[in-house]
Amino acid sequence: MKTRLAGYRADNACHMPLSNLDVSEAKRFQDDSIWGCFERLRMEDPVHYCHGSPYGPYWSITKYRDIVAIDTNHKTFSSERGITIVDVPDKHWTQSFIKMGPPKHGEQRATVSPIVAPENLTKLEGLIRRRARTILDGLPRNDTFNWVDMVSIELTTQMLATLFDFPFEDRRLLTYWSDVAVANPKVGHAIDSWDKRSTILSECLDYFTRLWNERVNAEPRLDLISMMAHSPATRHMEPSEFLGNLILLIVGGNDTTRNSITGGLLFMNQHPSELRKLRDNPKLVSSTVSEIIRYQTPIAHMRRNAAADIVVGGKQIRKGDKVVMWYISGNRDEEVIENADSFVIDRKNVRQHLSFGFGIHRCVGRHLAELQLKILWEEILNTRLEVRVVGEPERIASNFVHGYSALPVQIRA
Repeated sequence: MKTRLAGYRADNACHMPLSNLDVSEAKRFQDDSIWGCFERLRMEDPVHYCHGSPYGPYWSITKYRDIVAIDTNHKTFSSERGITIVDVPDKHWTQSFIKMGPPKHGEQRATVSPIVAPENLTKLEGLIRRRARTILDGLPRNDTFNWVDMVSIELTTQMLATLFDFPFEDRRLLTYWSDVAVANPKVGHAIDSWDKRSTILSECLDYFTRLWNERVNAEPRLDLISMMAHSPATRHMEPSEFLGNLILLIVGGNDTTRNSITGGLLFMNQHPSELRKLRDNPKLVSSTVSEIIRYQTPIAHMRRNAAADIVVGGKQIRKGDKVVMWYISGNRDEEVIENADSFVIDRKNVRQHLSFGFGIHRCVGRHLAELQLKILWEEILNTRLEVRVVGEPERIASNFVHGYSALPVQIRA
């Protein structure tokens, strides 16, 4: 299997004039050729203005410290016009708490955050471990199968169903709706129009509205629908806002964990010395999880809009400008992360990554994501499971979700 080597330099596609460079092209993420472009921007123009792209003009922020400064300054850099580089048409816009500022943001976020509080994670740990064991025990031996479908999606979708208390037999709908929600409609693709996307997501809203109606008249329970139905901050949401928050919670609970589970297995196959290091010292599992999440960076970017004129990195950003923080680039910034292009499970300051964001919008479910990855790797180690990647990964064509649709693997009996 071919692997991308550490220490790569900018590829030929990035030798164009900087004024023409558009790192938002989804194909660069799908064919894994984006790295040289980000390296060039970090070196030559870390606060870069792209005049023309399919998403309109935007600023690329590619260095770690600049990203943290913007992410922690929610007053000047607002999420209220969206968190992705895509400008969603007004007709299809849905509100959610990540697109809000204080105080409403904090009130709605506080409604759902108890489900990932430490005491609840402790209760969930045994359930996650039993499910991980069952999934691993049920995998084919000596036959090629898709790790994404049989492990990454299955474990995360089971967890999502639990968090929502969603009918378990329908749990794959959650994965489907997540994929539709993050799709950028394009002719020739499965989601080829905004209308089609909205039609499918209206089915999601209808399904969850039935659950809401059941729970709003029942005693409060510790599931996300009941929590929103009984909280003063969310019980009077308009349907579109309810849908927006559902999408946020489904995507947030799905993509980080799902794609890090896949990425982690791929990286261990590409760097067998790191896998040996982990097998020799299983206490490194927590450190390994953090390095997997950094190296994968499952959410490639977050978008803000400038609420006022401001200078960043010597560049004048004007009020209203679209600003894209490329977490995937900041996580490879050598000025902050030593030997950043290498996968090193016991590196110093291993938790010093951007994958969960910073400030008021920092990922609310980050500890649950880490717990699922930690348990899965503990079970792989405990069962001495040897999973071998036997083909190239299939990556999705997205500049937002940095992930996979397939990873062919085999397990020796």
